[in-house]
Amino acid sequence: MLIAIAVIAAALVASILAAVAGFGGAVIMLPVLVWAVGIQDAIPILTIAQLIGNLSRVIFNKRELKWPVVWRFTLGAVPAAVVGGIIFATTPASALVRLLGVFLVVMVVYRHTHWGKSARLTLRGFVPLGAASGILSAVLGTVGPFAAPFFLSYGLIKGTYIGTEAMTAVIMHVTKLGVYGSYSLIGIHTLLIGVAIGAVMILGTYVGKRLLNKVPENIFPYIIEGTMLVAGVLFIIRG
Repeated sequence: MLIAIAVIAAALVASILAAVAGFGGAVIMLPVLVWAVGIQDAIPILTIAQLIGNLSRVIFNKRELKWPVVWRFTLGAVPAAVVGGIIFATTPASALVRLLGVFLVVMVVYRHTHWGKSARLTLRGFVPLGAASGILSAVLGTVGPFAAPFFLSYGLIKGTYIGTEAMTAVIMHVTKLGVYGSYSLIGIHTLLIGVAIGAVMILGTYVGKRLLNKVPENIFPYIIEGTMLVAGVLFIIRG
Protein backbone atom coordinates (compact mmCIF):
# COMPACT_ATOMS: atom_id res chain seq x y z
CA MET A 1 0.00 0.00 0.00
CA LEU A 2 2.87 2.38 0.87
CA ILE A 3 4.50 1.70 -2.49
CA ALA A 4 1.23 2.28 -4.36
CA ILE A 5 0.62 5.59 -2.55
CA ALA A 6 4.19 6.74 -3.25
CA VAL A 7 3.90 5.90 -6.97
CA ILE A 8 0.52 7.65 -7.32
CA ALA A 9 1.76 10.76 -5.49
CA ALA A 10 4.92 10.85 -7.61
CA ALA A 11 2.87 10.48 -10.81
CA LEU A 12 0.61 13.38 -9.87
CA VAL A 13 3.49 15.70 -8.93
CA ALA A 14 5.53 14.64 -11.98
CA SER A 15 2.72 15.30 -14.45
CA ILE A 16 1.94 18.72 -12.95
CA LEU A 17 5.61 19.72 -13.19
CA ALA A 18 5.91 18.42 -16.75
CA ALA A 19 2.77 20.25 -17.84
CA VAL A 20 4.18 23.54 -16.53
CA ALA A 21 7.91 23.21 -17.16
CA GLY A 22 7.81 20.90 -20.19
CA PHE A 23 10.18 18.36 -18.67
CA GLY A 24 11.02 16.74 -15.37
CA GLY A 25 8.12 14.31 -15.08
CA ALA A 26 10.24 11.26 -15.85
CA VAL A 27 12.97 12.48 -13.51
CA ILE A 28 10.49 12.59 -10.64
CA MET A 29 8.97 9.21 -11.52
CA LEU A 30 12.10 7.19 -12.26
CA PRO A 31 13.62 7.05 -8.75
CA VAL A 32 10.26 6.05 -7.29
CA LEU A 33 9.66 3.33 -9.88
CA VAL A 34 13.20 1.97 -9.61
CA TRP A 35 12.67 1.74 -5.84
CA ALA A 36 9.27 0.10 -6.31
CA VAL A 37 9.87 -2.43 -9.10
CA GLY A 38 13.54 -2.32 -10.22
CA ILE A 39 14.95 -0.69 -13.33
CA GLN A 40 14.14 -3.50 -15.80
CA ASP A 41 10.42 -3.02 -15.12
CA ALA A 42 10.62 0.68 -14.23
CA ILE A 43 11.57 1.96 -17.67
CA PRO A 44 8.90 0.01 -19.65
CA ILE A 45 6.27 1.05 -17.05
CA LEU A 46 7.46 4.64 -17.22
CA THR A 47 7.36 4.54 -21.03
CA ILE A 48 3.70 3.45 -20.99
CA ALA A 49 2.81 6.11 -18.42
CA GLN A 50 4.75 8.79 -20.30
CA LEU A 51 3.02 7.86 -23.54
CA ILE A 52 -0.35 8.52 -21.91
CA GLY A 53 0.87 11.64 -20.09
CA ASN A 54 2.44 13.12 -23.21
CA LEU A 55 -0.64 12.35 -25.29
CA SER A 56 -2.69 14.36 -22.80
CA ARG A 57 -0.25 17.29 -23.14
CA VAL A 58 -0.56 17.07 -26.93
CA ILE A 59 -4.36 17.16 -26.69
CA PHE A 60 -4.40 20.11 -24.28
CA ASN A 61 -2.01 22.06 -26.56
CA LYS A 62 -3.02 20.64 -29.97
CA ARG A 63 -3.58 24.04 -31.61
CA GLU A 64 -0.06 25.18 -30.84
CA LEU A 65 2.00 22.29 -32.23
CA LYS A 66 4.91 23.06 -34.56
CA TRP A 67 4.77 20.13 -36.98
CA PRO A 68 7.97 20.97 -38.94
CA VAL A 69 9.90 20.50 -35.69
CA VAL A 70 8.08 17.25 -34.92
CA TRP A 71 8.76 15.65 -38.32
CA ARG A 72 12.46 16.51 -38.33
CA PHE A 73 12.91 15.30 -34.77
CA THR A 74 11.16 12.04 -35.73
CA LEU A 75 13.61 11.36 -38.58
CA GLY A 76 16.44 11.06 -36.09
CA ALA A 77 14.54 9.74 -33.08
CA VAL A 78 12.82 6.64 -34.46
CA PRO A 79 15.88 4.65 -35.67
CA ALA A 80 17.89 5.76 -32.64
CA ALA A 81 15.12 4.69 -30.25
CA VAL A 82 15.15 1.22 -31.83
CA VAL A 83 18.91 0.92 -31.23
CA GLY A 84 18.53 2.25 -27.69
CA GLY A 85 15.73 -0.20 -26.93
CA ILE A 86 17.92 -3.12 -27.98
CA ILE A 87 20.77 -1.84 -25.79
CA PHE A 88 18.42 -1.54 -22.81
CA ALA A 89 17.03 -5.05 -23.33
CA THR A 90 20.49 -6.64 -23.41
CA THR A 91 22.35 -4.65 -20.73
CA PRO A 92 22.66 -5.81 -17.07
CA ALA A 93 20.32 -3.93 -14.71
CA SER A 94 23.06 -2.76 -12.31
CA ALA A 95 24.99 -1.13 -15.16
CA LEU A 96 21.83 0.66 -16.32
CA VAL A 97 21.16 2.03 -12.83
CA ARG A 98 24.67 3.47 -12.50
CA LEU A 99 24.55 4.84 -16.05
CA LEU A 100 21.25 6.53 -15.23
CA GLY A 101 22.79 8.04 -12.10
CA VAL A 102 25.73 9.48 -14.05
CA PHE A 103 23.36 10.83 -16.71
CA LEU A 104 21.16 12.64 -14.17
CA VAL A 105 24.13 14.31 -12.47
CA VAL A 106 25.71 15.28 -15.79
CA MET A 107 22.45 16.82 -17.00
CA VAL A 108 22.27 19.10 -13.96
CA VAL A 109 25.84 20.25 -14.57
CA TYR A 110 25.19 20.62 -18.30
CA ARG A 111 22.19 22.87 -17.75
CA HIS A 112 24.38 25.34 -15.85
CA THR A 113 27.24 25.44 -18.35
CA HIS A 114 27.56 28.20 -20.93
CA TRP A 115 26.66 25.70 -23.67
CA GLY A 116 23.61 24.45 -21.80
CA LYS A 117 22.35 27.99 -21.20
CA SER A 118 23.06 29.34 -24.67
CA ALA A 119 22.21 26.31 -26.83
CA ARG A 120 20.99 27.39 -30.25
CA LEU A 121 19.31 25.22 -32.85
CA THR A 122 17.99 25.65 -36.38
CA LEU A 123 15.12 23.61 -37.78
CA ARG A 124 17.62 21.30 -39.49
CA GLY A 125 19.29 20.61 -36.15
CA PHE A 126 16.27 18.75 -34.83
CA VAL A 127 17.28 15.66 -36.84
CA PRO A 128 20.52 15.01 -34.87
CA LEU A 129 18.81 16.17 -31.67
CA GLY A 130 16.13 13.54 -32.30
CA ALA A 131 18.79 10.85 -32.80
CA ALA A 132 20.56 11.70 -29.53
CA SER A 133 17.27 11.94 -27.68
CA GLY A 134 15.93 8.66 -29.07
CA ILE A 135 18.83 6.53 -27.89
CA LEU A 136 19.11 8.23 -24.49
CA SER A 137 15.38 7.96 -23.87
CA ALA A 138 15.29 4.25 -24.72
CA VAL A 139 18.27 3.37 -22.53
CA LEU A 140 17.72 5.72 -19.58
CA GLY A 141 13.99 6.45 -19.64
CA THR A 142 14.31 10.24 -19.64
CA VAL A 143 15.78 12.85 -21.95
CA GLY A 144 13.83 16.02 -21.19
CA PRO A 145 16.60 17.88 -19.31
CA PHE A 146 18.94 17.29 -22.27
CA ALA A 147 16.53 18.31 -25.05
CA ALA A 148 14.68 21.15 -23.31
CA PRO A 149 17.29 23.91 -23.88
CA PHE A 150 17.30 23.21 -27.62
CA PHE A 151 13.52 23.38 -27.96
CA LEU A 152 13.49 26.63 -25.99
CA SER A 153 16.39 28.13 -27.95
CA TYR A 154 14.46 27.58 -31.19
CA GLY A 155 11.86 29.97 -29.84
CA LEU A 156 9.16 27.60 -28.63
CA ILE A 157 7.44 28.88 -25.49
CA LYS A 158 4.64 27.85 -23.14
CA GLY A 159 1.89 25.84 -24.90
CA THR A 160 3.82 25.66 -28.19
CA TYR A 161 6.86 24.19 -26.45
CA ILE A 162 4.86 21.90 -24.15
CA GLY A 163 2.74 20.45 -26.97
CA THR A 164 5.52 20.11 -29.57
CA GLU A 165 7.96 18.48 -27.16
CA ALA A 166 5.20 16.14 -25.98
CA MET A 167 4.40 15.07 -29.55
CA THR A 168 8.05 14.17 -30.21
CA ALA A 169 8.04 12.19 -26.96
CA VAL A 170 4.91 10.27 -28.00
CA ILE A 171 6.65 9.12 -31.17
CA MET A 172 9.72 7.99 -29.23
CA HIS A 173 7.64 6.12 -26.66
CA VAL A 174 5.65 4.24 -29.30
CA THR A 175 8.91 3.17 -30.95
CA LYS A 176 10.46 2.08 -27.64
CA LEU A 177 7.40 0.08 -26.64
CA GLY A 178 7.62 -1.85 -29.89
CA VAL A 179 11.22 -2.83 -29.12
CA TYR A 180 10.54 -3.62 -25.46
CA GLY A 181 7.60 -5.79 -26.48
CA SER A 182 9.72 -7.74 -28.96
CA TYR A 183 12.11 -8.61 -26.10
CA SER A 184 9.19 -9.66 -23.82
CA LEU A 185 9.83 -6.77 -21.41
CA ILE A 186 6.14 -5.82 -21.28
CA GLY A 187 3.66 -8.18 -19.65
CA ILE A 188 0.09 -7.68 -18.48
CA HIS A 189 1.28 -6.61 -15.02
CA THR A 190 3.65 -4.02 -16.49
CA LEU A 191 0.98 -2.76 -18.88
CA LEU A 192 -1.66 -2.36 -16.16
CA ILE A 193 0.69 -0.46 -13.84
CA GLY A 194 1.77 1.83 -16.69
CA VAL A 195 -1.83 2.55 -17.70
CA ALA A 196 -2.84 3.24 -14.08
CA ILE A 197 0.04 5.70 -13.64
CA GLY A 198 -0.81 7.27 -17.00
CA ALA A 199 -4.40 7.84 -15.86
CA VAL A 200 -3.13 9.73 -12.81
CA MET A 201 -0.83 11.76 -15.08
CA ILE A 202 -3.80 12.91 -17.19
CA LEU A 203 -5.23 14.54 -14.07
CA GLY A 204 -1.86 16.10 -13.29
CA THR A 205 -1.55 17.41 -16.84
CA TYR A 206 -4.96 19.08 -16.54
CA VAL A 207 -3.95 20.75 -13.27
CA GLY A 208 -0.59 21.78 -14.71
CA LYS A 209 -2.21 23.29 -17.79
CA ARG A 210 -4.40 25.42 -15.53
CA LEU A 211 -1.31 26.56 -13.63
CA LEU A 212 0.82 27.26 -16.70
CA ASN A 213 -0.10 30.93 -16.98
CA LYS A 214 -0.25 31.57 -13.24
CA VAL A 215 2.85 30.07 -11.67
CA PRO A 216 6.41 31.39 -12.26
CA GLU A 217 8.06 28.73 -14.39
CA ASN A 218 11.57 29.49 -13.07
CA ILE A 219 10.74 27.80 -9.75
CA PHE A 220 10.20 24.32 -11.16
CA PRO A 221 13.59 23.66 -12.82
CA TYR A 222 15.33 24.04 -9.45
CA ILE A 223 13.02 21.50 -7.82
CA ILE A 224 13.64 19.11 -10.68
CA GLU A 225 17.40 19.60 -10.60
CA GLY A 226 17.51 18.91 -6.86
CA THR A 227 15.63 15.67 -7.43
CA MET A 228 17.97 14.74 -10.26
CA LEU A 229 21.08 15.28 -8.14
CA VAL A 230 19.83 13.28 -5.17
CA ALA A 231 18.57 10.40 -7.33
CA GLY A 232 21.71 10.41 -9.49
CA VAL A 233 24.08 10.15 -6.54
CA LEU A 234 22.00 7.38 -4.94
CA PHE A 235 21.91 5.42 -8.20
CA ILE A 236 25.69 5.72 -8.65
CA ILE A 237 26.39 4.58 -5.07
CA ARG A 238 23.84 1.76 -4.83
CA GLY A 239 23.81 0.51 -8.43
